[in-house]
Amino acid sequence: MAHHNELGKIGEEIAVMHLLKNGYTILERNFFYDKAEIDIIAQKEEDTIVIVEVKTRNSDFFGDPQSFVTKKKIKLLVKAANEYIIVNNLHKEVRFDIIAVLKNKTTEKIEHIENAFYHF
Repeated sequence: MAHHNELGKIGEEIAVMHLLKNGYTILERNFFYDKAEIDIIAQKEEDTIVIVEVKTRNSDFFGDPQSFVTKKKIKLLVKAANEYIIVNNLHKEVRFDIIAVLKNKTTEKIEHIENAFYHF
């Protein structure tokens, strides 16, 4: 497995632990629809589903991890979230968060950005 794939998996584990520690329930991980993948689907409030995109980097030299969530990625996330809501017959609000993880030998930094973008 390529190093960036391993780092991504580590980042997702760190994000899951962060969410659990902060009172979230993990509903699903790595939900795929068409060409889209949702890293984590979680819930804290009864009426809101939280779609979480995890971005992990070992350095912020090229920018913060969250700055790598492109318009194309947002469009795919919205498409996959819509499918998840329909398939599971949910009647809840949807919130899109980003968890940015900076992880290397000397640093482990987590930033949870709630309502990172809107889907309209």
